[in-house]
Amino acid sequence: MIQGSATTVSGHSPAPAKPAAAADSFAAAAARLSALRPLRRPDLREIFADLVKDDIERAEKALGEVLRKRPNDPDALCLKGQMLVRLDRAAPALSLFARCIELEPENFVAGRYDYARLLLKFERYEEALIQAEWLLNRDSHNPLFLQLKADILSGIGEEDDTLSIWRELAEEAPSRPETWIKYGNVLRTSGFKKECIAAYRKAIACRPSFGKAWFSLAYLKTFRFSDDDIAAMRKQLQSSEATADDRINLLFSLGKAHEDRGDYARSFDYYAKGNAARRVQVADTDIAAPSQLAAQKAVFTEGFFRSRSGVGCSARDPIFVLGRPRSGSTLVEQILASHPDIEGTAELHYVYNLARRLSGSEGFTFGTEYPRALESLDPGAFASFGEQYLESARIHRKLGRPYFIDKAPANYLQVGLIHLILPNAKIIDARRNPAACCLSMFTHNYSDTNRRLSELGEIYRDYVALMAHFDRVLPGRIHRVIYENMVADPEGETRRLLDYLELPFDERCLRFYETDRAVRTPSSEQVRRPISNEAVDHWRRFEPWLSPLLKSLGSVLTAYPAVPPELA
Repeated sequence: MIQGSATTVSGHSPAPAKPAAAADSFAAAAARLSALRPLRRPDLREIFADLVKDDIERAEKALGEVLRKRPNDPDALCLKGQMLVRLDRAAPALSLFARCIELEPENFVAGRYDYARLLLKFERYEEALIQAEWLLNRDSHNPLFLQLKADILSGIGEEDDTLSIWRELAEEAPSRPETWIKYGNVLRTSGFKKECIAAYRKAIACRPSFGKAWFSLAYLKTFRFSDDDIAAMRKQLQSSEATADDRINLLFSLGKAHEDRGDYARSFDYYAKGNAARRVQVADTDIAAPSQLAAQKAVFTEGFFRSRSGVGCSARDPIFVLGRPRSGSTLVEQILASHPDIEGTAELHYVYNLARRLSGSEGFTFGTEYPRALESLDPGAFASFGEQYLESARIHRKLGRPYFIDKAPANYLQVGLIHLILPNAKIIDARRNPAACCLSMFTHNYSDTNRRLSELGEIYRDYVALMAHFDRVLPGRIHRVIYENMVADPEGETRRLLDYLELPFDERCLRFYETDRAVRTPSSEQVRRPISNEAVDHWRRFEPWLSPLLKSLGSVLTAYPAVPPELA
């Protein structure tokens, strides 16, 4: 079993089957970990029960009484940290977990695991890896600790090591479907298509109703379901073993299966049902709520930026690629990552996390009031934040190249903050035909966005309006790449893109599909093939069912790629 750096995976092929009893290794590890948690104490067990019931007020009161009597009780502090996580107060929760480690450096095992998971969630990879290594030194065969390390290594782009760990875990628990999915996902991002299909098939063999495995197969771009596959998915939709999430994934998978066969009416019906089912699970909000965009326009004015001219970190390293999902941003990233001076990293969330931290520390609600928090900041703080960003991103930079890409589409909501902390960083807005972009989001099972076509259109329209605002107040700051133009004239558009970046043209950018790097987005297979125009007008095959989307897009669609006058 792996403890330190991983060994090479020969062929990256799925592991041979072992006895089914080995699948219990994860359950046994979870049981061992649970036994180490503070819940063995009756007083804390009752408080935890209140937390599970979302009776936060009662739990907080009882926990306060415990800590008043024993302020350095590590078990109680750990439980308070878990409560703060539930309240979305990560910063104080992390501080409490760190305090528990100080109090119980040798015995704080379960809490240390929770601490590492929270560090990972907020992309504090180096700190998380320290905790994972401590846990593995304590129990080198624990599959939960190995999985934790694999997730951390994946986050920092150590794909070979990640593959090795997941292969080991698959050997240990060959009848655990979740392990095969994880292993298959890493195989996919690394370009091992045949092997990842085999891993996903293993997951389905373990649990035929496992919707996530069917969905993973569906969105391999060159994979096609057989008649038997479609019959099996329809059967599993009715299975009592299928969870709500399984059924959602099966609906999207059946939508893709019929889309690939040209049966667009049936395909759209499945997609619509999948989206309707997903809406039951997702809050009726989106990260680009109109109130938040209005607040950004009110704060980020020409005068605001003029009064803060010269602030921020002067580094030129980062290249931000942003926009709406499914807009061609992965293609732009892959083209740029093929340049010898630019390194592709991943969808980093450091700017978003900074925005969350700033709004919380200033007492503002993230969203509507967030940008106001920046008005009261000392201008000198912006340089420090820029340096912090660069330090956080350092772990992703492995090639020693002078520039790196941060491709997080949702960073279009943070353009103002990016400009303040890194005024010399380049910002690229990847844009695609609005109908094509929104339909692609509708047909992909994104778990955290609204699912109505009309809302997707409204969000896209708000995005165009926000970017038009920044074009006005920061003229020339943002370079726009139109997907259809890139498809029609890849060399011309690439030259214009590199001119904006002040870099020389390099032929390797046109052969981006030859670049060997991990790609962790739904477009990972597409960018390993030459540019094709097959996706440009694909949305029109669904046009008979898109009237809510087309109506909500309105002039944003008819004016595309220009910005309609009322938004410009």
